[in-house]
Amino acid sequence: MSRNGKARLALVILAAALILSLGLAVSVGSMAIPMGDVYQVMAYELFGLGDGSQWGSGGVHDVVWLIRLPRLVLAAATGAGLGLCGAVMQAMVQNTMADPYILGVSSGAYLGAALALTAGAGTALGGNAMGLFGAVGAFLAAAAVLLLSRLGGRSTPIKLLLSGVALSAVCSALGNFCIVLENDDHAAAALVQWTMGGMGAANWPGNAIACGVVVSGGLFFWSQCRTLNLMLLGDDCAGTLGVELAGRRLMYLLVVAAMVGVLVYQAGMVGFVGLIIPHGVRLLFGSDHRTLLPLAGLTGAVFLVWMDVLCRVVLPGNEIPIGILTALVGAPVFLALLARRRYGFGGEV
Repeated sequence: MSRNGKARLALVILAAALILSLGLAVSVGSMAIPMGDVYQVMAYELFGLGDGSQWGSGGVHDVVWLIRLPRLVLAAATGAGLGLCGAVMQAMVQNTMADPYILGVSSGAYLGAALALTAGAGTALGGNAMGLFGAVGAFLAAAAVLLLSRLGGRSTPIKLLLSGVALSAVCSALGNFCIVLENDDHAAAALVQWTMGGMGAANWPGNAIACGVVVSGGLFFWSQCRTLNLMLLGDDCAGTLGVELAGRRLMYLLVVAAMVGVLVYQAGMVGFVGLIIPHGVRLLFGSDHRTLLPLAGLTGAVFLVWMDVLCRVVLPGNEIPIGILTALVGAPVFLALLARRRYGFGGEV
């Protein structure tokens, strides 16, 4: 079978796996719920099917519809969004180490969350303060990187990368300074917890926003597959084909920043997914963004759904931050793939 044929088959398998995973993962937890009950609750809530007195209220309904399913949907949206953004970022800066957080976005989010604690924003905004300030900080950091990369001439991949590294150092230092000024161990612990990510605050209105942003961003980037493929060849080669990449690169960064900002607000900072998932997909199916983007999105969604399940069941009575597990599980899998074949940015070499 050709590589394109394998990619199409993988898309079908991953889409089916995501649907099945959402149903199966809901049944797993400290309180095991039969799969039949899970689908009965979902059928009642989505389509009005079944006995409302049995499936529209009660303990099983609340666990399925109000607790587990919202966090799993958020995990799927976050994994899909980070997988997509990682693939786009790696093409934008022509660097295999790029991920959605590399261009100062993560440090901007950290600074925003730290400012929320220092300014006492939690009093007015409650538990959403760190997420909201973090999302705004992520977007402003990306905008600052855009401005810095255009100093002294047009923006280039290396200028974007170096501007992001410099801004990351500044934002991290300022965030740490805010924590020192606050001198509150509880605030520092809350910030550390937030930086490791988690789906515990998921709710249906927030999920609707996150899913809408991820789907819209994914469709936009899929429409830009030709340009993303040209970015792998470099600015000079693209210029000979009549495509000017500098403006496109800035536009893509703003879209990525908006997507990441929404995901940071909903789930905190979930690292590693946007770096490893695009690499793994590229290793197996090549670098054509027509297949790379949907495969990276679906793989990231399935991966993070099961990471969220592990977060809930590994330590009974405690929830492990999801960022810890994504690194512990993802790194060995990626290294195993890497050991099986030689790897270049365009796939096999």
